[in-house]
Amino acid sequence: MRSSAPLLASLTLLLLGSPQALLGCEQPAARPNIVWIIVDDMSANFACYGEPLIETPHVDRLAREGTRFAHAFVTAPVCSPCRSALITGCYQTTIGAHHHRSGRGAEKIHLPAGVEPIPAIFKRLGYYTCIGGPVGDSKKGLGKTDYNFEWDPAIYDGHDWAGRAPGQPFFMQVQLHGGKYRGNDNNPKWTEQVVAELGSATRPEDVELPPYYPRDPVLLNDWAQYLDTVRYTDKQVGDVLARLEREGILDSTVVIFMTDHGISHARGKQFLYDEGLHVPLVMRGPGIERGKEREDLVEHIDLAATSLGLAGAPVPPWMQERNLLAADYQPREAVFAARDRCDETVEHLRSVRTSQFKYIRNYLHLRPHLQPNQYKDSKQIVRRLRELHAAGELSELPERLLFAPTRAPEELYDLAADPHELKNLAGDPAYHATLAEMRARLAKWEMTTNDQGREPEPAAMYDSDMEVYLGGRARRNRDSELVRNIELMKQWARQGK
Repeated sequence: MRSSAPLLASLTLLLLGSPQALLGCEQPAARPNIVWIIVDDMSANFACYGEPLIETPHVDRLAREGTRFAHAFVTAPVCSPCRSALITGCYQTTIGAHHHRSGRGAEKIHLPAGVEPIPAIFKRLGYYTCIGGPVGDSKKGLGKTDYNFEWDPAIYDGHDWAGRAPGQPFFMQVQLHGGKYRGNDNNPKWTEQVVAELGSATRPEDVELPPYYPRDPVLLNDWAQYLDTVRYTDKQVGDVLARLEREGILDSTVVIFMTDHGISHARGKQFLYDEGLHVPLVMRGPGIERGKEREDLVEHIDLAATSLGLAGAPVPPWMQERNLLAADYQPREAVFAARDRCDETVEHLRSVRTSQFKYIRNYLHLRPHLQPNQYKDSKQIVRRLRELHAAGELSELPERLLFAPTRAPEELYDLAADPHELKNLAGDPAYHATLAEMRARLAKWEMTTNDQGREPEPAAMYDSDMEVYLGGRARRNRDSELVRNIELMKQWARQGK
């Protein structure tokens, strides 16, 4: 059994009050219902965020009738570390939940003493706590959790707020499939469903790709299907709003919409470029300013404190987030993110982003950007990129950014001049002072938040989790791609690579 290391004193136990103290907090006469809508694998490709090719009327309505955050970022660009951070209000690196799908085997991860998921706090506050899928979903089980630590399912009362007592406020998480609807391959059945339900499909020839992806038919069709997942997600958001309206509770409910990280692509999901970290964040309801656009930098873990504040509850001192609506709110000067092991693939990336600059530290810089990874390599878009690379058919930009055999130890981008993060300025003498400042910012964050990724994952934990992967994905084939990748990770570690 493994417990994550203690939090630093500045963050934790010496400052901790008993969670039970929340029971005695003074509450407003009418506490709002709180609904989080959390979407898989989707960047901020909504009309209210400037996406020109599609219409997203329901998310746009939330923005029009509430507050839109222009610069919201996740602290981890992959599902389980991001969701572990979101549900605790703590950096995943602080609570030991930073490796994707970790603690799933014989070796377990436990939260530091005193830290708990916020549904447990809401439950003590008298809220009905629930987590489920889309409105009308025939599945009646709990919605996606994907936490990397041990937790008690009793923190959730059910999958839907319909089970609450009369007049009882509820905290609901609506989990949507988002970008995963398009699957790993160009999926004609998905396009047929889109046409049937939305009336039309996005045309691949109209798609504008980021400049580091070739205008290849496979990639264009995939991006068009992705944009249709955005449209479909918007429809599902509309279904939630319509139900709240039918029940007469929309105006007593705070609706918060966001995604768990950016689009699943070769420079998006799992990576620390804005394609993987920048997400939509929109809030509507009582206590939320209407028609407001906020430009400050925010992190997704801020939802925990913000939601507790809306419920009239104090924020536990162990949380590392900020209440975005507090009267004494102080905007962040920078946001931070981390990527560690994803599935079998060992990685150690850290970043800090200000309003103008992004700094990325590649700790394992002798490895390529697109390391072997069974999940990523099963996607048709990645297979196609590898085919074009092998055939020498990529232009200089994607070849350099996606397929260089090694990476620079440090990357620095001027986001104002270079929003796609194409030109690494780390070696430019004109940016020496900026590089030093950003490097120091990141080092301070790693130290003060007790970044547990500073040490390699214990071999016992890695092997424990890999047994789960091998059991589920390579049941009878011990000479599979997954096995070869695991052995390569261990070989590179022995070589100091």
